[in-house]
Amino acid sequence: MRFGQNGTVAANDPVEQEKDVKFTSLLANLVIFHSALDIADVVRELQAEGRSVDPLDLAQVSPCLTEHIKRFGEYSTHELGITPEAYDAHLDVDFSMLGDDEAAA
Repeated sequence: MRFGQNGTVAANDPVEQEKDVKFTSLLANLVIFHSALDIADVVRELQAEGRSVDPLDLAQVSPCLTEHIKRFGEYSTHELGITPEAYDAHLDVDFSMLGDDEAAA
């Protein structure tokens, strides 16, 4: 699927423009969610190796990575019908030490 026409608005139809905005938002949210799952997997791997994960360090990691994103690139949709495995949102990291100041940021 090709989206964005290399950053050019191809139609002057408000309905089509709204679809483009919604698709862009959906795509951005999916990328952020996927990055968050990847980060959680790495944290679990580190813990399985016996390493401790400092919540202060982990709080600095952002799932909003953009180096691997082609904003107006080509995205395959052939896997849309495949149901993904359930994910485990729990991380065995105690974030209570961050306190209210960091949690609000």
